[in-house]
Amino acid sequence: MKDKVIVITGASAGIGAAVAEEVAKRGARVVLASRRQDVLDALAAKLGGLAVATDVTRRADVERLRDRALDKLGTIDVWINNAGRAISRPVSELTDSDLDTMIADNVKSVLYGIQAVLPHFKQHKRGHIMSISSGLSRFPFAPQRSAYSAAKAAVNALMANLRVELRDSFPEIKCTTVLPGVVATEFGVNALHGGVDNRKLPGAQGVGEVAQVIADVIERPRAEVYTRPQMLDLAARYFSADDVSVIESQPPFRTT
Repeated sequence: MKDKVIVITGASAGIGAAVAEEVAKRGARVVLASRRQDVLDALAAKLGGLAVATDVTRRADVERLRDRALDKLGTIDVWINNAGRAISRPVSELTDSDLDTMIADNVKSVLYGIQAVLPHFKQHKRGHIMSISSGLSRFPFAPQRSAYSAAKAAVNALMANLRVELRDSFPEIKCTTVLPGVVATEFGVNALHGGVDNRKLPGAQGVGEVAQVIADVIERPRAEVYTRPQMLDLAARYFSADDVSVIESQPPFRTT
């Protein structure tokens, strides 16, 4: 990983900031993007990185992020689509605005990142695009996260189709989807319509542990990775079931 240039969106806090610290520790050069320039500047000063204020829901902002990275560092090796936002509203109560916001924050932001960096990767015939999805894209653990879950499922599909699109012509452009579970960050507090503090939920995974998983996947690329092995075991059981509603009636979907 030494001297790899890694662009990270949503880098001012949570998973993004932890990944920036972990990969910088392993020798990478980081480009940090989020809307909060002051927080980015402080983190960039600590890590020796480049801070670029970016609204990932705006295609022009994402393209400017790419251009700044290339102008200052000459190349991009890894692009991590990490920025996103949750919601607290079940399917029966979703509004048009709710769904539009979830698509803009979680799906269009990923598409803009992919399309911004892909020409550079194709030119050099190598690169690594990584998108942070969620275990909720696979499992209905939290009905109040309905539109977020749907948006992250769309991310999974975009990444899988991109991987197959590039497979034969650009085999050295790697595409990875990361599926965390509950992570101990402020993510829930910042959810649209409010939410619980993930840091107070039992069993929440430490953000440093998630960052280590992501850094490991940069060093040894895989198509998909759950940040906890138990989730992979659950996926095998869930998707092989004749009737998934039977699985959904049992722990961990239903607790007493």
